[in-house]
Amino acid sequence: MEKLILAYKNFAANKNISHIGLGVSAINTSKVLRRIGISTEVWPIVHSGELKQRLQTQPASHVVISAPWIPSAEIQDLINAHPDTQFAVNCHSNVGFLQADTNGVKLVRAAMEIETGTFNFHLGGNSRRFCRWIQTAYGSPCTYLPNLYYLESTCTPHRPLYHGGTLRIGAFGATRPLKNFMSAAGAALEIARSMKSNIEFWLSAGRTEGGGDTILRSAHAMLDGLPFVKIVQNGWQSWPNFRQSVGHMHLLLQPSYTESFNMVTADGIAEGVPSVVSDAIDWAPEHWKAEADDVFDIARIGRNLLVDPLAASDGLEALQAHNQDGIRAWMAFLKR
Repeated sequence: MEKLILAYKNFAANKNISHIGLGVSAINTSKVLRRIGISTEVWPIVHSGELKQRLQTQPASHVVISAPWIPSAEIQDLINAHPDTQFAVNCHSNVGFLQADTNGVKLVRAAMEIETGTFNFHLGGNSRRFCRWIQTAYGSPCTYLPNLYYLESTCTPHRPLYHGGTLRIGAFGATRPLKNFMSAAGAALEIARSMKSNIEFWLSAGRTEGGGDTILRSAHAMLDGLPFVKIVQNGWQSWPNFRQSVGHMHLLLQPSYTESFNMVTADGIAEGVPSVVSDAIDWAPEHWKAEADDVFDIARIGRNLLVDPLAASDGLEALQAHNQDGIRAWMAFLKR
């Protein structure tokens, strides 16, 4: 019988409760798979030695390590110690984001070599675009293991349409240049001006990476002093509390330059809030997608979604379709 372990690096060393995106992704995927009868557990681990030790007393048929972070020699030790277990390292970035993770690139290339020389290890990706690139650029296999998003049975695609008053627009996530938050800020300003509304522009704060401090300062430089605009810096929260913040928005702006899934867009759908996205978030409804580097296009689609009574249900339908396709991919992996 299959037993799947989803293991991720637990920076906080706090089991079962995580402020880490990979932990939230693993929990959602596990809940979807458990609902269809697959025995799945999420293990926050500090290092590969912990994973190796736990597998000695709690064996599993399949182990998926979220993101390339374990050194290659330690991966080799793991797969040698547990020859009856199928292992995979799942890359949670599309190709563009790899520019921010030099070590991750090295580990991905090493993973391809390990897969060639073993029978129980696989390189994976949670983006079909990433997997296709690995296959065509390197001639190596790459197993598609997408994020799955758990939707409660009570989830309904209902939300009140915006009918005036203060407009709340959120641009959430780790503050990285590739998230394109300045275009989101510019589009929010254009929406507020064209709709003649006061606006709260909500930005994530507390996790700035690769120039994130500059992004926040630049957003303030763009918006501070305008009488109809208020910036709200939303501190880093636990995932359940963050879901509540997302549900407080009228609209989300997620025009990322590169993505492999985008949990915030899925969170918005679960809360009945639509998102303007770029085509990097390929599973989202087509009419939610804007040109990432065109602020006017982001704003135009945002205005349309604010008054579209079917926007929330369209998002839910797209996410459900993504889940069904993703379940088939996971089932194919579990048959190995």
